[in-house]
Amino acid sequence: MKSIAQVMLKEGGVFKSIKAPISIAVTLSMSVMAALVLWFAVLEYKSLYLKLAHSHTVSLANGVIKNIAPSMLSNAENASSISELLFLLKEHEHVISVRVYSGDYSLLLEEKGPAAIRLNEPFLKSLDASVLAEDKFASNNVIVSRRTIGSAANPDGFLMLLVDAKAPLSASIKGLLFNVAPLIFILWLLSIVGTLFFIHRLFRPLGELSVFTKQVTDTKDYALRQNLTSRDEIGTLGENINRLLEMIEVELLINHEQNQTLVDQQETMIRLANYDSLTGLPNRQLVLDNLRLELARARRNGYDLALLFFDLDGFKGINDSLGHETGDLILIEVADRVSALLREGDLVARLGGDEFLVLPDRETRDSSLEHMASRLIDAFSDPFELRGLSLSVGVSVGVARAIDADYDLSDLMSNADLAMYRSKANGRGSYTIFTPDMVESHKRKFHIANAIEQGLRDDEFLIYYQVKVDKAAKVIGLEALLRWQHPEYGMVMPNEFIPIAEQGGKISAITRWVIDKVCQDLPELRAWLPHRFRVSMNLSGHDLRDSNLFDNIYEIFTRHNVNPEFVEFEVTESAYLENFASSNKFFKRMSNMGCAIALDDFGTGYSSLSYLTQISIDTLKIDKQFVHELETSERSRLVMGAIIDLAKRLSLNVCAEGIENKPQWHYLTEHGCDYIQGFMFSKPIPMDELIKSPKQYVIEQMDTAGNIYNN
Repeated sequence: MKSIAQVMLKEGGVFKSIKAPISIAVTLSMSVMAALVLWFAVLEYKSLYLKLAHSHTVSLANGVIKNIAPSMLSNAENASSISELLFLLKEHEHVISVRVYSGDYSLLLEEKGPAAIRLNEPFLKSLDASVLAEDKFASNNVIVSRRTIGSAANPDGFLMLLVDAKAPLSASIKGLLFNVAPLIFILWLLSIVGTLFFIHRLFRPLGELSVFTKQVTDTKDYALRQNLTSRDEIGTLGENINRLLEMIEVELLINHEQNQTLVDQQETMIRLANYDSLTGLPNRQLVLDNLRLELARARRNGYDLALLFFDLDGFKGINDSLGHETGDLILIEVADRVSALLREGDLVARLGGDEFLVLPDRETRDSSLEHMASRLIDAFSDPFELRGLSLSVGVSVGVARAIDADYDLSDLMSNADLAMYRSKANGRGSYTIFTPDMVESHKRKFHIANAIEQGLRDDEFLIYYQVKVDKAAKVIGLEALLRWQHPEYGMVMPNEFIPIAEQGGKISAITRWVIDKVCQDLPELRAWLPHRFRVSMNLSGHDLRDSNLFDNIYEIFTRHNVNPEFVEFEVTESAYLENFASSNKFFKRMSNMGCAIALDDFGTGYSSLSYLTQISIDTLKIDKQFVHELETSERSRLVMGAIIDLAKRLSLNVCAEGIENKPQWHYLTEHGCDYIQGFMFSKPIPMDELIKSPKQYVIEQMDTAGNIYNN
């Protein structure tokens, strides 16, 4: 019992264990059963006792009849002898009364016994011998026995014996209980203990399961297993719990793997969102977010920030010629080289393409920024050794400060970008520190870029013509040069707006406008020059990449009824070779149509002699830098002579541009130059001035500088 109570308390209290109500129910049931058994035993004992007492009473009555039968006379003198016989019954303590009746049921004699006082008088008076049956029990725990004296047919009389059954029965039952109750209690107690012990043994596996499940709940260790050997329902429950734990463990393992996969994916997504997948550097999003916070902190604390913005010079050519895979390898090497330069606290990020950003750790002095920019440029002095190739890549660096941008992120990035493009304009491989005046220059470029289309619609562009003369100083050709009379900026030269138009993708529209305008002027030019001549127009590399260029030119020629033999197209050497296949196909078609082709700026581009045997051109135009150095550089004179000789051997015409004086004129004409173009004869002039200019120049009428002093 103690162990059961301890188990109950250990498992959380009496009424928290299933064994407690079962034990209580079993105890109550067995107690009720014991009480019922005892009760039925008492009832049975009482019945048996009454039967035995009745038999004894009958026997006692029969004995009395045998004694009094001889003396039973009808006369009264025998009454005393009968009374003496009846008096002997008083020795029996449970006798209530003895009555003797005559044959006609008249009461002859009555003797009361010791137990008479236990019975009330009305009950005795209610007993009628004439109606009582033989050996009949009476009520009130009184045994009544009526016996016939003599023969039943002719009785001499009757004897009625009343015996008390209550007192002896109660005493007997008390004795019985006194003797039996301890034994029954001991048996009951043993049964209770045995049953509870059996219940405890029966439910012990269930308790172990309860303790086990609590242990699993507390430790969250789903690898635990319950070892039950029983084959009953509890054993089955234990097996089911083990299978359930196995399923939970498997699901937890799967969930853990899936969670780990999700964590890895989340980390990958965060890395992809914040770091460049190729170089591993922070990307635009991360660096701009951090820079935005740093700018806000710098504004609050009153200090300055600086950043260096750079991209790679010549990277596009490597990417286009050697493929993106090689370009990616260069970008990785660039990231490594720049990262090796930085100090602790500095940040380098890839913004996209070949653009990178360096954010120094709160270093804004000019000397420090210049030193860092110089180190950055010097880091790319050594070529990249990739796949057996030695590739040289430089950088152009732009430096900007937060204070110049009023701590605005967009303006700071824009300022750094402006400074970088200023470096590119200055020759690349250099750095530029932003100054506020660059903004005005940028605004001018922005306004020019946005005004090009409107300028074309409003005829703000103008065509200026510069004459070309032959060896006799006779005008045999013209070059159409574009000018822009801007309503705000005045006369804008091509070297300013053409690069802007190329960057904005508007150069093709300008080219179409120039061709259309020249075709409109051609009848007036033909009226001015009666002999055969050609008007030259320039095409850019962007024009040559336009697949509709030939169709557009053909449509313009057809619309204006132009003879192509009066037209010549000029293209630079570099533009031709950058788009060699498409350019060659285009110029062959133009040549077949009757147009002439001139290769401009020869000697300043690739200058590879092999391609001259593959391209379709009519004229080589010698760049003016060689002409300007004729009088001062023997090498320039040798190069000039070699170019003229090469052109003649290839049956090509030679045109020199930039002629400004007689010595240049004489040298070129003496060495076989076919056409001369330069300020010596005329600057680019509009149509109304052109038709008033000479058609034939007299060299003798020009001074040394080439100015005409007598027309």
